[in-house]
Amino acid sequence: MWECHVVPDKNLTDQFDVGIVLGGGMITFDKENNRLSFRDNVDRIMQAVRLYKSGKIQKILISGGSGSLLYRDMKESELLKDYFVEIGIPSYDMIIETTSDNTYENAKYTSEILLNEYPESSYLLITSAIHMRRAKACFNKFDIELSTYPTNKLVGKRRYQFSYMFVPDVNSLGRWNIFLHEFFGYLVYKVMGYA
Repeated sequence: MWECHVVPDKNLTDQFDVGIVLGGGMITFDKENNRLSFRDNVDRIMQAVRLYKSGKIQKILISGGSGSLLYRDMKESELLKDYFVEIGIPSYDMIIETTSDNTYENAKYTSEILLNEYPESSYLLITSAIHMRRAKACFNKFDIELSTYPTNKLVGKRRYQFSYMFVPDVNSLGRWNIFLHEFFGYLVYKVMGYA
């Protein structure tokens, strides 16, 4: 019930000037093997690339700084931009925001870029379905009008199968952890005036 509903591509009737992808655990650099390592939330960036390739979005804005206290120079958005330029997406269609460490800062610093460089454009926010509610609320605080494209859906339709209903699934505990993080994060952002 917390996840925002996924938007089928056929319902994306508009073409958007900028697709905004929020960072957060998508990628890191594996120094031992000298390569990028993709993580759990990679669906959002892959969906953005697909939307770009199909002409639904004209530019991809990746918002995400380090997010780490220890590795401040490892900027997720820079790593992703370099990777996508390497595989053929033109750098002039990639925009990066490298300062943010959390969702509120994603919205704050991305809004500054959008209002200064793309003021009369249309925007599509691309992040996980469970995170979309908090992310959209933060962008609303900065008066950014945007459409949403939820990804990384964790929960599907209820299935009435014996194994689904009665056999315990250890992954359910992880999903509860993600939900509680988002739910209490949303409440804290409301109290702090971030959303």
